[in-house]
Amino acid sequence: MDNAQDLDVGINGVQNYTISPNPYFYLKLKDGGKGRKYPELVLDGPLDREREPSVSLILTATDGGSLPRSATALIQVVVVDVNDNAPKFERTLYEVQVPENSPVDSLVIKVSATDLDTGMNGEISYSFSHVSRDVRKTFKIHPTSGEVHLKAPLDFEVIQSYTINVQDKDGGSLSGKSAIIVQVTDVNDNPPEIVFTSVISPIPENGLSEMVVAVFSVRDQDSGDNSRMMCSIPDNLPFLLKPTFKNFYTLVTESSLDRESRAEYNITITVTDLGTPRLTTQHTITVQVSDVNDNAPAFTQTSYTLFVQENNSPALHIGTISATDSDSGSNAHITYSLLPTHDPQLALSSLISINADNGQLFALRALDYEALQTFEFRVGATDQGLPALSSQALVRVLVLDANDNDPFVLYPTQNASAPCTELLPRAAEPGYLVTKVVAVDRDSGQNAWLSFQLLKATEPGLFTVWAHNGEVRTSRLLSERDAPKHRLLLLVKDNGDPPRSASVTLHVLVVDGFSQPYLPLPEVGQEPAQDEDALTLYLVIALASVSSLFFLSVLLFVGVRLCRRARAASLGGCSVPEAHFPGHLMDFSGRETLSQSYQYEVCLTGVSDTKDFQFLKPVSPDHQVVTCVEENSTSMNGFGYN
Repeated sequence: MDNAQDLDVGINGVQNYTISPNPYFYLKLKDGGKGRKYPELVLDGPLDREREPSVSLILTATDGGSLPRSATALIQVVVVDVNDNAPKFERTLYEVQVPENSPVDSLVIKVSATDLDTGMNGEISYSFSHVSRDVRKTFKIHPTSGEVHLKAPLDFEVIQSYTINVQDKDGGSLSGKSAIIVQVTDVNDNPPEIVFTSVISPIPENGLSEMVVAVFSVRDQDSGDNSRMMCSIPDNLPFLLKPTFKNFYTLVTESSLDRESRAEYNITITVTDLGTPRLTTQHTITVQVSDVNDNAPAFTQTSYTLFVQENNSPALHIGTISATDSDSGSNAHITYSLLPTHDPQLALSSLISINADNGQLFALRALDYEALQTFEFRVGATDQGLPALSSQALVRVLVLDANDNDPFVLYPTQNASAPCTELLPRAAEPGYLVTKVVAVDRDSGQNAWLSFQLLKATEPGLFTVWAHNGEVRTSRLLSERDAPKHRLLLLVKDNGDPPRSASVTLHVLVVDGFSQPYLPLPEVGQEPAQDEDALTLYLVIALASVSSLFFLSVLLFVGVRLCRRARAASLGGCSVPEAHFPGHLMDFSGRETLSQSYQYEVCLTGVSDTKDFQFLKPVSPDHQVVTCVEENSTSMNGFGYN
């Protein structure tokens, strides 16, 4: 142990150590040199942890001064356990009685042992020791709790008593033994048994009374009163139970049977012994009455509606029809068939086939919603009775649309040799209607909902496309810096999943000196007469403006011609084909694009290098187109705006 420390030296330093009196330890002093002494604690007698798990000692250090001084320290000695105690059972012999009808896993008995040691030395495990195969097959013991449970059912008639040797063992190598004697007590645990010799089914509905239906015997493995039995059937059945000889019975009919009243009987035979408690066994036999074919097949529905997605794969299962027959046997075996259709234009045999056995319907080829949206036919169900009976049901097939058609652009028409060109006055205000893209989609529903989008333009930001009606309008005022020719790429997309689209290219030619009144968008719910008045007012204002500027144009004509010669060279090779926008086309809301049709003609003269435009009066739909003829005129374009 560590020595005590004293600041004094010499004789005044630590000179002696003592320990409190005890029966286990004594103190031994060792010289450490330089006058220092070290105490050693020496074991003087055996320790027993089970009696005294720890020992408390007081160590006293004393110096050698004239007035000795001392100091004390507490020493706690903990006794460590060794495996010196074997586990002991509470009893050397256990006896228990167990009824033979005890369920599997039920507790038989619990053995218990104790060990004075601690830790692993005190942990006890239980096990069987030198037991027979029957014991190991019937019982099991929990290794830590000592509970013995049933592993298999007991049977007093087979084994009446078991002797089980058990062993307890601690964490070391010490163990103890005990024995368990299990007495099996007899109970009425064997229910009666029914053994059938013969069962006759079906039986004819016109049979005589006391016709034999079944012959059976009963038995019970118990003895005494536990093996005596009573046999019975329900009272509300047209059958009788007749005993023949010991434990044998015959089941017969009480009277003739009628299948139309009842086609099947479930007869429950009940056998009860006279033991305590009484045990009962029941067995149900099914007796069918033979049938005649007096019921036609009946469909589960009078009509069926089937939905098929178009572009289906050939031989696709599209639905199943089902019919039932109250008869039995071959009289209830149903064959399904397609009945001839009265529609000569419906080639049913090339569209639909049916499985004759289960009524499954198949589409023989891919259906096209755009060609055939719905059709109906009749199916028949025929039994195999004699004579055969049949019934019919109506099947209606609805073809569901798939997004399999791209949008088709009606206007502007796409012609690579002569692309459609729209004229745009350079003085057009923002919102000026350049043209309207008209497209259709052969699909239906949301697959035919079209939206318009401007994909690409020569001058981004100059044009906008209305998403829902395809109107192409200017977004801002044109300037002298804007190019005279523009090319727009528009996308027409449907609302299918996935969406399909088509593109259309539009050429726009910006012209000078051609003025057209700004045509505003029609408002929803505006009366046609109001639109006409507004447009007429704009035309009057435009004509007045043109007349006022006409005289100034004459004075400046020569100067303007010289200034625009360079621009005329760039426009000279532009061919503007004749095109006409139909005035009767409707937008998606069912309204015309504009309330009334107007037509303007532009005459391009061949004499001058510049393009001279002549603004004519509007033409109503009832009048013919006014033709502008000038001397040496080489081209004329008429554009209709609706």
